[in-house]
Amino acid sequence: MGMAGPRDERWLDADAGRLVRPYTVSNGRTRPTTKLDLVSMVMSTGRVHQARLEPDHAQTLGLCAGPTTVAEVAAHLKLPVVVTKVLLSDLIDWGAVTTTSPGPVAGPSDRIVLEAVLNGLQRRL
Repeated sequence: MGMAGPRDERWLDADAGRLVRPYTVSNGRTRPTTKLDLVSMVMSTGRVHQARLEPDHAQTLGLCAGPTTVAEVAAHLKLPVVVTKVLLSDLIDWGAVTTTSPGPVAGPSDRIVLEAVLNGLQRRL
């Protein structure tokens, strides 16, 4: 999933990290075709298999197995957000990933949200 395979070894250095400039990953593109925010949720549709994709797109798709935010994908890829958005946008265009915008922000008196937060905290403690 997020592991480097034999094809990727020449592009990775244990100390330096990725040896390819981030914008090379997106072919110099800085504008995704799909509007994505840091908190936009992305998830694989299961229609496109990782084996059919370039390594960076395959790795990105692997991170979208379950619902995750654009920010989380960028953090795992260790790439600038704009590059991550371009990769995700490509996957969306190809039907490999679906996206949803975050819902409306809840007010401080929204009882359902407050109960969900409380329940989540109680499960973690």
